[in-house]
Amino acid sequence: MKKLQLLGNITPAQFLRDYWHKKPLLIRGAIPGFKPLLKFEKLAELATQNHVESRLVTMKDGQWDMQHGPLPALPSRSEREWTMLVQGVNLVDERADELLRQFRFVPDARLDDLMVSFATDGGGVGPHFDSYDVFLLQAHGKRRWRIGAQQDLSLVEGLPLKILANFEPEEEFVLEPGDMLYLPPHYAHDGVAEGECMTYSIGFRSPSFQELGEAFLQFMADSIDLPGRYADPDLQPAKSPAEIPREMLSTITEELNKVRWDEEDVTIFLGEYLSEPKHNVFFTGPAKPLTVGRFMETAAKRGLKLSSKTLMLYRGKNVFINGESFAVGRADKAVLDVLANERRLDGAVLANATDDVLEALYTWYQDGWVELG
Repeated sequence: MKKLQLLGNITPAQFLRDYWHKKPLLIRGAIPGFKPLLKFEKLAELATQNHVESRLVTMKDGQWDMQHGPLPALPSRSEREWTMLVQGVNLVDERADELLRQFRFVPDARLDDLMVSFATDGGGVGPHFDSYDVFLLQAHGKRRWRIGAQQDLSLVEGLPLKILANFEPEEEFVLEPGDMLYLPPHYAHDGVAEGECMTYSIGFRSPSFQELGEAFLQFMADSIDLPGRYADPDLQPAKSPAEIPREMLSTITEELNKVRWDEEDVTIFLGEYLSEPKHNVFFTGPAKPLTVGRFMETAAKRGLKLSSKTLMLYRGKNVFINGESFAVGRADKAVLDVLANERRLDGAVLANATDDVLEALYTWYQDGWVELG
């Protein structure tokens, strides 16, 4: 496997073996000559929009404050110690999406989003830890990072931010544009802007088992089949009317124990769950969609690509896209696997697609899930 400058000239396999979930990695010049993909004005505009998650963190007179977006107004750029955080920038900017996709040596099922942090001098969000892996790419200016592998993750009470009560840094680095720092989950860190700066955070999904369990039980509710109704033809007179009868408890326990699931059920749940777009993601189809015939002609010449908002996964015969799932045959799967992995399809590959796949692609095009190349 090719060594990536992005990872400090080690292979993805070496990175995953030696660093992933284990220890930090500082990479000087991960992307040489890197410049911000979006100007401050564009970020500030995004932060005013309802469908973009954003936050404003300020420090005044030693007091932390956090405001959730939309953010119609920001402090002056000449004012110190404030930070604007804009989540999911990859969903609204193609270059940001391309940057995020450079980290696909980790499966798409784990890749989350690209967040951009803009801070004035002294700005930051305080010493904290994340529950997921993160790459911190410096895009503009300088940021000083202090990090530590402390076990004490207790937080200061009564603050709007999750700030560590007893932060004990062990290492310190100043990152300049193109430098990048990887941190495993629960690794304490504190980043402070030295002058005006921008930092790009590539984050990964790490759902809690509790969250997965609750969602899975909701998913299974649609497929449970327990015919019949409770009855007690041999009922005896009640000695203690308020007590739940032992026979009732036993009968219902036996019926509920008939609820079963297997790996196929979990596969379909997980694919739909992980490919479901976030609540603030909306798709817009073409204003004047081509006819199906014209669409096929154009796609054969230009190919197709997934929208940057589209999440597409697969496992075995099952394909998942934006929360929907379906089983496909071998020929269809060969085409759709290419689309999922490459996030695009050449026109030549479309020549091998069945009518079912072409029909699905046209529907996805109308819905804004796929776009002409």
